Amino acid sequence: MAGKKRDTVFISEADEYVFAQGSHYDIYKKLGAHPSNEDGKDGVFFGVWAPNAAKVNVTGTFNNWSEDSHELRRLGPGGVFAGFFPGIKVGELYKYLITTPDGRKLYKADPYANSAEVRPGTASRIADIGSIKWTDSAWMKARENKDMNKEPLAIYECHIGSWMKHPTGDDGFYNYREFADRMVEYLGEMKYTHVELMGIAEFPFDGSWGYQVTGYYAPTSRYGSPEDFAYMVNLFHKNGIGVILDWVPAHFPKDAHGLAEFDGTCLYEHPDTRLGEHPDWGTKIFNYGRTEVKNFLIANALFWIKEFHIDGLRVDAVASMLYLDYGRKDGQWLPNKYGGNENLEAIEFFKHLNSVIHGGFPGVMTIAEESTAWPKVTTPVDDGGLGFSFKWNMGWMHDFCEYMKLDPYFRKNNHHALTFAMSYNSSENYILPLSHDEVVHLKCSMVEKMPGYKVDKYANLRVGYTFMFGHCGKKLLFMGQEFGQEREWSEARELDWYLLSEPLNKGMHDYVRDLLSVYRSYKCMYECDNDWGGFEWINADDADRSTYSFMRKSLDGKKRVLFVLNMTPIMRENYTVGVPTAKKAKLLLNSDDKQYGGNGHSVPKNITPSESPCDNRPYMLTFDLAPFTALVFEI
Repeated sequence: MAGKKRDTVFISEADEYVFAQGSHYDIYKKLGAHPSNEDGKDGVFFGVWAPNAAKVNVTGTFNNWSEDSHELRRLGPGGVFAGFFPGIKVGELYKYLITTPDGRKLYKADPYANSAEVRPGTASRIADIGSIKWTDSAWMKARENKDMNKEPLAIYECHIGSWMKHPTGDDGFYNYREFADRMVEYLGEMKYTHVELMGIAEFPFDGSWGYQVTGYYAPTSRYGSPEDFAYMVNLFHKNGIGVILDWVPAHFPKDAHGLAEFDGTCLYEHPDTRLGEHPDWGTKIFNYGRTEVKNFLIANALFWIKEFHIDGLRVDAVASMLYLDYGRKDGQWLPNKYGGNENLEAIEFFKHLNSVIHGGFPGVMTIAEESTAWPKVTTPVDDGGLGFSFKWNMGWMHDFCEYMKLDPYFRKNNHHALTFAMSYNSSENYILPLSHDEVVHLKCSMVEKMPGYKVDKYANLRVGYTFMFGHCGKKLLFMGQEFGQEREWSEARELDWYLLSEPLNKGMHDYVRDLLSVYRSYKCMYECDNDWGGFEWINADDADRSTYSFMRKSLDGKKRVLFVLNMTPIMRENYTVGVPTAKKAKLLLNSDDKQYGGNGHSVPKNITPSESPCDNRPYMLTFDLAPFTALVFEI
C-alpha cells in the first residue's frame, strides 16, 4: 500500500522445523506470495513446499511467463523453496513451475495464494491482505463471551452466485460488496442470526458449488477481491449477523493446476489409492498422517478465523474422513492398525483442529456435517470427543422429510418419525438442517415435497417449519425455502424472487419471518437445546389423529412456549391440550392465518385454561385446531 513501509518476509530454520512438526499455525504468512522489502527494495517474497522437486521457478505476468527466470532456492531438508524478487507488484499473476527429477514440468497454482485469476484462468494472483481495515471490534469482543449453545442460532445457508443474479455482466454475479449490501438488509428483515456461505475458497468448476477446492487460502475471485470479501464480513458483523463458511478438508480435485501430485509425487494426498482417492467422487483424499498436510489444513482454518474474522466453519463430509471404508467396497480400502474401519489419523486431526480453534478463539464455532452415529462428535476433546461445537442432525432431517412427504392418510403409521429424534437429542449439540442437499438432484424443493393440492403443500410446509423451529436444536434453512421456492435449486440461475408477488409465497415468507422473530424473542426456544430441561412433550402419542403437542421451557421456569400441530386435513373441533398452569395462553402464531396464505380459521388471542386434567396435566386448553395448522402459544 502506498506510503506504508513493507516488512521483510523470510523463512527461518525455526519456521521450517515447526512446519515439519505440523504446528506452525501462521505458516500461511511465510509460504505463498507476500509483499516484502529487502535492502530498501519493495518486491514479493515467494515460498512453497515441494520436497520432491528438482527445481522451482516462479513464472508470471512480471516475466512474460518465462520458464528460466525467478528460480527459488531450496532452504533445507524439509523441502521448502523460497526467494525474494524486487519490483514485482501486487496484482500480478503467477504460477510455480515445478521441474521434477525426471524432467517433467508442472505448472501449479500457489497452495497458499490469497487470490486467484478469474476462472477459467487458473493462475494465482499476488495480494496484500495485510492492508485490510476492520471496524467490527465490538462484534469480535462480544463474540468472545458467547456460548453459542445458549444463544439463538438461525442460519441462512446461501450460494452467493445464485441467490440473486446481477442484471448485467456475463456471469451475472454480484460481487461481495453488492451482495453484502443486499443480503444484510434481507437477513435483518428476516431475523436470521447467521449466514452460511457455500463455496468461498477458490474452485475451478461452478458445478461443484465450491466443494472441490484448489485455492484453500483465497476467497473465490468470481465475486471479487480479498478486500471485497473482507468488506462483506465487516458489514455483516456491523449489522449483527455472523458469518459461517463451508470448509472442505475431506477431499480435493485432480485438476492439473491444483494440489494433486503437486511436486510430481503424492504430496498432499495419500499415495495408496485405497486411502488417497474417493471412488465415487473422483477426487483425492488428504494424507492426514503427514504433518505438513495437517499443518496446511489447520493453519487454513485459522487463516479464515484470524485474517477474515469468520465466526464458524461448517466442515463438509466429516463421515467420509472418519471411515476408511466410506463409499468403498470390499478390497477397496485398508483397515487401521487395529483392523477397524476408523481413520485414526483423521480422528486425531479433528481433535487437533478443534482444540486449537476453541482454545484460541472462544465463540468461534466448528460444525460437523456428520451423517452417521459416530459417538461424541460434539463432546470436548478432553472428555474423549472430537470437539466440534455442533453437529448437523441428519437423522432428524431424514425422518422429517420422509414424514412430511407422506399422504396424510399414512402419517398415523409413521407418527414416531417426528418423535424419535428427541430420544437421542441429548447425545450431541445439534443443528437441524434443511440444506441445499435436500433440494437438488430430483429431490424436489421443500414445498414440492409436500402432498396435496398447491394450497395444501404450503399449509403442510408452514406446519413443518413450525415443528422445526419448536424442536430442540439450532436452525438452518437454505435460501429460497423461506418463501416456498418451487423449482429445485440450480447454481446457474437465481432464486425465483418473482414468486413473492404470489399470496402463498408471500405468506410463507412472512410466516418464516415471524417464526424467526418468536424463536429469537423467547429464551426458552434456544437456551437449552441438548437437555430435557428445555423441552417437554405434552402428547407425543396421538398417532390416530396425527397431532403433536409439546412445550419449550426456560431454565428459570418463567417462560413456556406451547406448540400444537395438526398434520392432517381434518378439522379437530374442541381440541384439548393439557397445560401445567392456570395462566392465560397467549396466541403467538397461527399458521392458518390468511396473512400467511391460510384459510383463516380463527383462534382466540387469549385462552383461559379450565381446571380439568388433560394429558396428565392439571389444566386444559380447548380450541378448534384447523386442518394442516400449527398454533404457538405463550403459556
